[in-house]
Amino acid sequence: MNTLALIFAAHAALAAGPTAKTTTTTTKTTTPAAAAPAKGPNDAQIASIVVTANMVDVEAGRLAATKSTNPEVKKLAQQMVDDHTSVNKQASDLVTKLKVTPQENDTSKALKTGGDANVANLQKLAGKEFDKAYVDHEVAYHQSVLEAVDKTLIPSASNAELKALLIKVRPAFLAHLEHAKHVQSTLK
Repeated sequence: MNTLALIFAAHAALAAGPTAKTTTTTTKTTTPAAAAPAKGPNDAQIASIVVTANMVDVEAGRLAATKSTNPEVKKLAQQMVDDHTSVNKQASDLVTKLKVTPQENDTSKALKTGGDANVANLQKLAGKEFDKAYVDHEVAYHQSVLEAVDKTLIPSASNAELKALLIKVRPAFLAHLEHAKHVQSTLK
């Protein structure tokens, strides 16, 4: 499993919430120094990852915008809906222009599964418990997304316009992380 898939698999585990049972297995592998690094996703796979990652956050944001009673959580949730919808429109416009069909892959599938699990977990919660779970997830999710953007998506993008879009939206993901951390600090 590549680094990106591991990052989003961790996201999927986070999305399952605190009631999920976790089994940890440690495997030690040795790699010859001359071995080539794992190949990252291609542009069509990156497009699918970007679209799926944004949709996952839009879905959770819509739920939080309607379910939370905390004005700061509602504001964060609405920002996630608005900003991630905008990024998805930009990504969709770009893939249409480039005539690239997003290619589903292990990472995009893990994102969708994790997003569905997160929403299912959030639907069971209410009040302060809901707010804390939603905001904690937003912090962890945006940390994972930033790591994936920096270490895998930008370096793997071969199309200059796709790479430019990833670079362009990165500051928004960082702002989302900082906003979520701020809201998180008010919920303690």
